[in-house]
Order: sequence, then structure tokens, then C-alpha cells
Amino acid sequence: MYGLLKPLLFSLNPETAHNLALFAIRNGLVSVSVPDKPVTKFGVKFPNPIGLAAGFDKNGVALEHWHKLGFGFVEIGTVTQHPQPGNAKPRLFRLRRDMALINRMGFNNRGADAIARTLDISDPAIPVGINIGKSKITALRDAHIDYAYSFKLLRQFASYTVVNVSSPNTPGLRSLQSFDMLLVILDTLKSMDSNHPLFVKVSPDLDQAQLEDIVELIVTYDLMGLVANNTTVSRSGLAVDPHIDGGLSGSPLTHRSQQVADTARKLLPDDKFLIATGGVMSANDVKARLDCGADLVQVYTGWVYNGPQFVKDICEAI
Repeated sequence: MYGLLKPLLFSLNPETAHNLALFAIRNGLVSVSVPDKPVTKFGVKFPNPIGLAAGFDKNGVALEHWHKLGFGFVEIGTVTQHPQPGNAKPRLFRLRRDMALINRMGFNNRGADAIARTLDISDPAIPVGINIGKSKITALRDAHIDYAYSFKLLRQFASYTVVNVSSPNTPGLRSLQSFDMLLVILDTLKSMDSNHPLFVKVSPDLDQAQLEDIVELIVTYDLMGLVANNTTVSRSGLAVDPHIDGGLSGSPLTHRSQQVADTARKLLPDDKFLIATGGVMSANDVKARLDCGADLVQVYTGWVYNGPQFVKDICEAI
């Protein structure tokens, strides 16, 4: 069915196609039978190690249906304290020749209060991660307050929470990856709840010294681990640079994301966990991330291009 609909979906504006796909999923119009590949990580049981990365179901509106697509877990968000419309449209672009996407969505979401109400009446069948970020209107010096507000409201609904300091689409956000600024955020969140599983999501554009600083903070504050990684501002690997601002995902990111996953796993202590994402376009990409020591793997752009059968194909291959 997807093969027949794909030309139609790909003829639409990318954001329109995204909204139509989410509508179909949240209304139970799409389902795929996927074999169980159960794993238990940081005390959480996952039906399989393949998850949907943050950014697709930003507001958690389809939580009761993602298991029907075969996902072993889903990460919603990015959620901010304040509701915000995101950046001006157009803000999502397909690069079909490269099997890539560029997005500059800008954390469009309903805000932590509204999303908490949605989660309160949801009954998901799989673990849910919640990705939190800084509101655009919040000053960088007050970022820890913004993260703390969302964390306080949402952590009760989350199997784990991800501190997103790596999106390129909120001005200044990636500066929060610096040691001193990230320290304040993590210190604040850990003081609120020392037991909740916390991860940091990093950029693929960091150098090794910057990644080492973040791993040091993960160890210092006894976080659960790292999500590697977000979209890139690099245009390396594209057939033609379209000169569109935003974060690039998909095939051009595969090699760099694998490098970051390899490095991150070597830097992280054995008792810390790695969620690998970025440029996961095939079952072989999933195998490579698992083989390097990733505990869980998330897909997004690869799922968009390969369709609803993608998770089934991966689970059968692994």
C-alpha cells in the first residue's frame, strides 16, 4: 500500500505530507506486524531496540498507536516550557536524490502544560522517551529554569528524558553543549530527581574534546547516557548544496553518525547507555550501530523514505 501512496505523499509539501501521515497513524489507519526482539536497558523493557526519534510526534498525539508500526519505543518532543509555533514556513525540505531531509522547524510544540495533559490521558503500549529543549523566548542564562519546568511536569510520564542542547534551529541552543552551561542544566535537573533516567542529545558537529567534556558531565552527574546524535549543519555528502538553512538528516549523515557513535561508546563507561540515531537508513546501519555497542537505535529519515515496513525489515534482519 505504501508503495502506491509514496508518489502521492512525496508530491506534497513535506510538512503537509508529515501531517497527513501523523493523522493516519493517530487514527489507527496504519499497522505492521513485527516480530518481538525484546531487550531490557536501564531497567526498562523494550519490545525491540528500534525507536522513533524525536521530532515526528512532537506533541505525543499518537502514543497509543506507535507500537502498531512495530516500534519498540518512541521519543516525543522536543517539548519546551512555553508553547511556540516554530519557525516560518517553509521549514521542512526533501532532498530525494540524497535520501535526506533539511528541517528548521524550531521546536514547534504545544508547550509542556498542554503536552502533560495529553500524556495524562494516554495509555501507550511501549516505553516513551521525552525530549525537552529551551523555549525560544527564554534567555540562554535562564535555560536551566526552562528545562526544569518541563522536566518537573513531564518526567512522571517518561521512561527516560533527553536534554536536547544540540538542535541547530533555536538560536544559541547549541552553545548549551559547552561544559559550564550544560553543568548548570544537569545540576538543576539532578537536584530535582536523582533517580530518573536522563540522557543528553549531542550534535554530530562536536569535536572529540567537546564530546569528552559532555561524557565527563554524564559521569559526574550519574546520568544514564548519551543520544548520538542530532542533525548537522554540515552539507558534506550532498550531491548539490541547496543553500537551505537548517539541520540535515538522512544518508549524508550516516558515516559521521557512525563515527560519533563509535567514539561515544569508547568514551562512555560500561554502565552508561548509548542511544544511536542519525543517518540510519537500512538494516545494515542498525547492525553497525549495535555492533559498535549502541544499546538502542532510533530512526526517522530512513523510516520516512523506506515506509512503514522499515521497522519490520530491520527486526527481521537483526
